[in-house]
Amino acid sequence: MTVAWLGIGANLGDARQTLKDAVVCLAQQHSLTVLAKSSVYRTAPIDADGDDYFNCVVKLDTRLDVRDLLALCQRVEHHFGRERPFRNAPRTLDIDILLFGDAMIDTPDLIVPHPRMTMRAFVLVPAVEIEPGLVIPGYGPANALLPAVADQRIEKVKPPCQCFGAAPAIDGAPDTPTPDGPCP
Repeated sequence: MTVAWLGIGANLGDARQTLKDAVVCLAQQHSLTVLAKSSVYRTAPIDADGDDYFNCVVKLDTRLDVRDLLALCQRVEHHFGRERPFRNAPRTLDIDILLFGDAMIDTPDLIVPHPRMTMRAFVLVPAVEIEPGLVIPGYGPANALLPAVADQRIEKVKPPCQCFGAAPAIDGAPDTPTPDGPCP
């Protein structure tokens, strides 16, 4: 098993609900276990136009190798309507592999640690929320990188109603993503 970290973001449609549904979709995969999920954060787009993004970070344990995890992330993005008309286009869902164990990977289609994670408040703040002592291979402690992104607008989004967070699923059934049915 390998501990991996994913960055999840969206700024089209009901982006907050999409993040929730994407995490549920990931949690339903037999090849991984979601260990922790950060709060949801609202941030301004960086190097892009469009509405604000909603972002979170997920820490998971997986039996998949990094290529299979990438393929799974892309299938989940596609399930939620992700299109790639141009670089940094607004998106219904974006899932990035931030870290994969202590691996350092540099190939044309995958770089881990994610090449811009150390420059993005929307990655560092939620990652440090989950694990204050997180060390990014090749960069050092994540919390030491926070001052460099302090000028980026980021705000924690409060849940619509605190009372629903701990409520059990109706009839014991787990949450499932909507509206397109089960996950890939």
